[in-house]
Amino acid sequence: MNFQSDQIIGSSPAFLDLMDKISRAAPLDRPLLVVGERGTGKELIAARLHFLSKRWDQVFQKMNCAALAPTLLESELFGYEPGAFTGARNRRAGRFEAAHDGSLFLDEIGTMAMQAQEKLLRVVEYGELERVGGSETVHIDVRVIGATNIDLPAAADAGDFRHDLLDRLAFDVITVPPLRERREDILTLANHFGSAMAHELEWLTFPGFSKPATEAMLDYSWPGNIRELKSVAERAVYSCWDGEEPVCGLVFDPFDSPYRPGIAGANTAITRNATNEHGSTPNTDAPDTLPSSFDHPVSLKKETAAFEKKLIEAALTSNRYNQRAASKWLEISYDQFRHAIKKHNIDCS
Repeated sequence: MNFQSDQIIGSSPAFLDLMDKISRAAPLDRPLLVVGERGTGKELIAARLHFLSKRWDQVFQKMNCAALAPTLLESELFGYEPGAFTGARNRRAGRFEAAHDGSLFLDEIGTMAMQAQEKLLRVVEYGELERVGGSETVHIDVRVIGATNIDLPAAADAGDFRHDLLDRLAFDVITVPPLRERREDILTLANHFGSAMAHELEWLTFPGFSKPATEAMLDYSWPGNIRELKSVAERAVYSCWDGEEPVCGLVFDPFDSPYRPGIAGANTAITRNATNEHGSTPNTDAPDTLPSSFDHPVSLKKETAAFEKKLIEAALTSNRYNQRAASKWLEISYDQFRHAIKKHNIDCS
């Protein structure tokens, strides 16, 4: 089975509307903007726009505008001549020249410095550029696809982005819906990522996610969108003991720990779990719910079993049905915890 990381997956109404807009915009040889929150898959959409265009058999260049300092970004995009700066011994073509007849994807285009924006406008407007340190005009044919997670019109009004460049780039704007607006796609994507991780771990099959896990995923707001969902799904499969039972342990925040540096409550947690003078750990959180006397006979065995079952269920709920985390929460081994689940017939599916 071949799991590709460059697939665009979904069937929700918002997703289908997005795919329809991409299909209509792709064949038109015009600059485009892809706008959306972080982790929504803007780069995959840019690639789809390229490969559905007439330039599909030409090069698809990618550049993150936030990855380089303004001076380095210019030389990377437009190239440079010998002697343009210290260390520039030979002429070097930039990304635009490398993408001639193809497409250039400019991610985080809203971070581009004004000087670079001015040069970019000339490329988009006239199809020509000058390398850094040179005066020769280079003619190119490149389709520009920009992406950003900021409000570009507001940035233009604030003087941080050129209005004329925005007008040229925004022949059409494809706004990617966040994952919370694609609720129908959450489980489809989670199972896709989970299956890929199970395949990587060489599981014979992927048993899917348990009912509590799927409910937790559907209830979550996913601020990191698809990228975050991928991490959560893969982490859950990786943390699972085996592939025989549905995956039930979800960790939305891998940094969540009482020992995390900088957490205000860390010292409190350590103090609460400190051993007493006899070397044992006091249970200061245990509620005093037992009466001082009984007016009827009580089965110690039944009452103890019922209380143990409640503790197991509470541990599972508090740890989002991650059995390993729940066993640590109760300070017992993972095997003991699994035995207790079977003993009390607790449903983790």
